[in-house]
Amino acid sequence: MRLDVALSRLLPDLSRSRVQRLVEDGRVHLGARPAKAASRLRGGETLEIEVPPPEPSHLVAQDLPLAVLYEDPDLLVIDKAAGMVVHPARGTPHSTVVNALLHRLARGPGEAGEAPGTSGQGEARLGLVHRLDKDTSGCLVVAKTDAALAALQAQFKKRTVEKRYLALCHGALAPEGRLDTPYGRHPRDRTRYTGRGAGARRAVTEWRVREAFASGASLAEVTLHTGRTHQIRVHLAEAGHPLLADAVYGGTRREARLPPEHPVRRAAEAIGRQALHAAHLAFDHPRTGRRLAIEAPLPDDLRRALDVLRAAPAPAAPRRR
Repeated sequence: MRLDVALSRLLPDLSRSRVQRLVEDGRVHLGARPAKAASRLRGGETLEIEVPPPEPSHLVAQDLPLAVLYEDPDLLVIDKAAGMVVHPARGTPHSTVVNALLHRLARGPGEAGEAPGTSGQGEARLGLVHRLDKDTSGCLVVAKTDAALAALQAQFKKRTVEKRYLALCHGALAPEGRLDTPYGRHPRDRTRYTGRGAGARRAVTEWRVREAFASGASLAEVTLHTGRTHQIRVHLAEAGHPLLADAVYGGTRREARLPPEHPVRRAAEAIGRQALHAAHLAFDHPRTGRRLAIEAPLPDDLRRALDVLRAAPAPAAPRRR
């Protein structure tokens, strides 16, 4: 067996890529000599592995509230609050999901291995497998070990992870549909994306309407088959159905044209952010292989918006002359 394969099996908390880095750095000895990743083991050899101590991290642990939907020694799934940034950036160095996770995982009960994020490798060591936009709420999975991170990343890459969202959008959306488009940055605005250009990547979105409102809005269950930045927001907006209260892709512009008392405008004001919620996430457990299905409850702001739409009377029929 190759040395790096054997070490990955002997040390399941270390990913194969991290084992290879240890080998490349001369921290693995076979007998008395530095080993090579491709060295073949026949049994009975003595291996010495030096795992360096964690390097200081520039990230700050903060005691912030996190709604945990599922947790075990390998991973946890949180219900990310709308308005909370996932990872620190120049404009938001603190009060992010990463800061909160550093605090929780450093003190939490029963975690395996070192607290993720303390090895100086940034987000990847922390175990962020995917992301959600700042104003999108719902399911976010985080790996606690290198092995769990590698296994979950592989599932996302193979598209075996089931991701379903609830989206509240403008207009009467078709009962069901599918969009399969090229995808890339907008040619005139680099902060936005589009499915109408000649992007090299592909984006696939499916939906079915859960509830249609006579006042001119639709609640859709959206399944992502790819995970592009802003994908649902872009696809629905370019199909003529921007999300309520989406300031980037046309929702707020459409609401501004409605009378102040219009139910759709009042619903958008009730939610106050793009009306998108990551409601369902399903994947194979990285250690046991058991299929996990996690649900994030409907957040209060989206519930208030739906209450406004459900309470609104149907528009009066036009009078006959």
